[in-house]
Amino acid sequence: MGRTVTTVAFSHADRQRYRQKVQRCLDALARMLTEGGFSQSPPRMGLEIELNLVDDDLQPAMANAEVLEKLNDPAFTIELAQHNLELNVRPRPVAGNQAIELERELTDALADANLKARDAGASIVMTGMLPTLREEHFNPRWLSDSPRYAVLNDQIFAARGEDMVLHMEGPAIPGQRSEKLRSYADSIVPESACTSAQLHMQVEPDQFAAYWNAAQCLAGVQVAIAANSPFLLRKALWHETRIPLFLQATDTRPEELKNQGVRPRVWFGERWITSIFDLFEENVRYFPGLLPEIDDEDPLEALDSGHAPQLAELRLHNGTIWRWNRPVYDVTDGVPHLRVENRVLPAGPTVLDLIANAAFFFGAQRALATADRPLWTKMSFQAAEENLHAGARHAFGAQLYWPGVGWVPPDELVLRLLLPMAHEGLRDCGMSDVARERYLGVIERRCITRQTGSSWQRDTVARLEHGGLDRDAALVAMLRRYIELMQSGLPVHSWPVR
Repeated sequence: MGRTVTTVAFSHADRQRYRQKVQRCLDALARMLTEGGFSQSPPRMGLEIELNLVDDDLQPAMANAEVLEKLNDPAFTIELAQHNLELNVRPRPVAGNQAIELERELTDALADANLKARDAGASIVMTGMLPTLREEHFNPRWLSDSPRYAVLNDQIFAARGEDMVLHMEGPAIPGQRSEKLRSYADSIVPESACTSAQLHMQVEPDQFAAYWNAAQCLAGVQVAIAANSPFLLRKALWHETRIPLFLQATDTRPEELKNQGVRPRVWFGERWITSIFDLFEENVRYFPGLLPEIDDEDPLEALDSGHAPQLAELRLHNGTIWRWNRPVYDVTDGVPHLRVENRVLPAGPTVLDLIANAAFFFGAQRALATADRPLWTKMSFQAAEENLHAGARHAFGAQLYWPGVGWVPPDELVLRLLLPMAHEGLRDCGMSDVARERYLGVIERRCITRQTGSSWQRDTVARLEHGGLDRDAALVAMLRRYIELMQSGLPVHSWPVR
């Protein structure tokens, strides 16, 4: 998805050729889905974590190039803005104690990276949204030094034809009135405020639709119980403000196109699917190319010669359509495979919380995907989308719809129904009892305490402001305490508010 772009300007002819090439890739994918040849390995999980850099004053540190030089580790890459990094974790089976080994690996990698980042005057923060970001940090000059981001910025604004509008209002923090944000941006840099944890599950083609539909069903529950992005530009907004901000910060549509029903590029979707082909076909049918760069490979000729095609144009196009559950086609060691990329979760607060969120998702997804009667045959697609927005806005204060249950708070839904299903799904994947109990135990206790990273941040800021600090000072004091607790490794449900 982060493929480097080498072309910085595109002609009308480039766009026409790109459209034709994307269609040829789609034809090749359709043929592959019919003929087979995809990887049939056991369930494998992958993980990407987007990170923030801060300086000694806990302001964004625009130093990712220098930090990457210090790290000298290909697992870490740049992200959109200069205060962002991304950590890519090698894929592994779900079975056994792999999750525990992943927790150790991540803990060690982040601790080592933080030590090296200190040499560049920065520290690493794992959170869904850095609370000390200000309007000045959204200046276009803070884009990372990559042609891809510069071209993407230019293409989005060329399509939109006017500044971005950031507009949202969230539930009040304790003891205060609700707050509203209305701001304008002349670049896509506000997207850099959205730092997420992206979960990948490799599946076989005939299973893909069930796993994707299951992920869509779970999206609202996921954000409700794992929210960690409450503050943007000094305002207390949604518990998971990443959800509306990502949509608004990359929106290629002026108001007139929104009113016409043109689809946004940050998209939940509009229907349950029967094949991964449905999603790629929608991508091609609904969305013009933003980065119409053409590869030399002819995908149908590659198939005729017995090779798995790279489908470069289709994959590049897919990387500019930010579905909350994205289809992924990839080739490893000459063998193609498919993945569901789950994109709704924020990063953090701790490695333990992050792995617990992943275990809950993978287990519940597996149980739903293999159920005798699929949940999505009893649930409207619109209800699943409404759950996403309710969970993101209100977290544990949301009311979510679930077939056979009706309207229910997220904690009750998880404790009564989804947690047992997640246990069943992880057993079915072969995860060890020790790992399963460790991570789903964290989810259980988080639901009992009803404390997420977001609620802890909001409650802590409210208490600090009640003690006399203004909003800026309270955010810095809260973030300092957040970093201490993040580095302690204690799960967020046990964090004291003071």
